[in-house]
Amino acid sequence: MKPLIAPSVLAANFANLQSEIQMINASEADWIHFDVMDGMFVPNISFGFPILEAVKQYAEKMLDVHLMIQEPERYIEAFKKSGADSITVHYEACTHLHRTIQQIKDAGCKAGVALNPHTPVQLLEDIITDVDLVLIMSVNPGFGGQKFIPNTYRKVEALKNLISARQAKALIEIDGGVNMSNAPELLQKGADALVAGNFVFSSPDPIRTIADLKQVSF
Repeated sequence: MKPLIAPSVLAANFANLQSEIQMINASEADWIHFDVMDGMFVPNISFGFPILEAVKQYAEKMLDVHLMIQEPERYIEAFKKSGADSITVHYEACTHLHRTIQQIKDAGCKAGVALNPHTPVQLLEDIITDVDLVLIMSVNPGFGGQKFIPNTYRKVEALKNLISARQAKALIEIDGGVNMSNAPELLQKGADALVAGNFVFSSPDPIRTIADLKQVSF
């Protein structure tokens, strides 16, 4: 099965955001990844509802919204209204994770949980059958263009084993430093979806780069 490809608009040219979204529409990408950062959970601030609403106007792909924010439960309904199709929250940011996952589903979105590089996948044992996807951070969240953390391979394999053992249906998504060098092993270990930011948007031919990622074999 071909991987799901989710270009991250965090790396897009914001001065030409409409054309960047239209480029993704014309490509073989499956999702549009939208990173929200609040300057508290992570040491950076990105964008929120107005930009998501603008992207929604032109997006023809699923909007995969990744909330790197504290107390995400306060904003679930607002992100749904702004255009989110899938909402992923961080394990580390949710005191009552099961309740937040149910809140996302009640809003009509796919529900995901993200793990920082230091967070073990075993902590998801009691929630894995309730989520639609697990996002493994392969860099420390907050900034694009970081170097891929090799321990990610081991985490993906462990997560795949957990999903199989619990007969869960969660997809495994990887975010951070993804490129043609590490994509094959990520897929071999069990990844289903690959987020790519700088690798796509800094390419001289982003549509070709997305197509190349889509054709990765292992």
